[in-house]
Amino acid sequence: MKDRSLEALGLDDVPAKQPLTYPGRPTTEPSLLTGDELLQLDVRPVRLGDWYVEEKAEQQSLDEALSGLGQVVTGHRHPVIAVGSNASPGQVSHKLTRLGIPATVPMVPVRVRGIGVGCSGHISPAGYVAGTPYVERGAETVLVVTWLDSTQLKAVDDTEFPDYRRAILPGDVFEMTMPSGERLGGAYIYFSAHGVLADPDGMPRPGGGDQSELLAALLAASPRLRELLGPAPADWVSKAGADRALREQGTQIFGDEGWVLPQTDFLPYLDDGAELRLYDDLPPLGDSLPPRP
Repeated sequence: MKDRSLEALGLDDVPAKQPLTYPGRPTTEPSLLTGDELLQLDVRPVRLGDWYVEEKAEQQSLDEALSGLGQVVTGHRHPVIAVGSNASPGQVSHKLTRLGIPATVPMVPVRVRGIGVGCSGHISPAGYVAGTPYVERGAETVLVVTWLDSTQLKAVDDTEFPDYRRAILPGDVFEMTMPSGERLGGAYIYFSAHGVLADPDGMPRPGGGDQSELLAALLAASPRLRELLGPAPADWVSKAGADRALREQGTQIFGDEGWVLPQTDFLPYLDDGAELRLYDDLPPLGDSLPPRP
């Protein structure tokens, strides 16, 4: 049987420990994270919980596998769109296991319309400049959706707040299509409370790329940042990760340079505690399933 450990798959980067690896390596296939392993899911024209876990000795559905591990099944989990390092199995495993929470999480790349990926207008506690979503109506992006149980969701909340806020994206406004062709009725997403960094043209600066290149570009564009956190990206993350005051000063410089665009488009979708419906009212799955993308 193939070694499905995160190390063997090259997915064990933890940006919280190695800031210049941010956002880490995302899973590129439907998977079940179980601690330090990532098991493949066999996509089928049925609901997620009925997809098969390929590495199980006996044919077993995802919900059967979750139950066998003593974990919550998919129908009682919360779909959360990951824009930055929460798409990285290594980072997710680290966030949960360090708190003593089982890192058993379905992770599925999903095609999402209307969302772009930019850079948050602040410096994170680890020292890197994290990603954030923004509304871009013409965009179509493949983003990883993690299915978290309530305990896991609370743990991730604690890592995101207060720098990020959580919204519920409705599927009729932001179309979300699973690899099976099924469409989600909604999903949670975290967006930056600090706004989005702009590029020199005044548009959102693309996020999710090489962190060293991003920090080098920001240092080159601002003498104040070079003096505070430079001269190189490695100096930036070392200094910022060790000193909250420096992070706050650097964040203030982002604003002083006129680089920060406000984040208001998600405000109508702020999570108000209402129950999140996982799926649209679709016809029975099977022959009537929407065509696979």
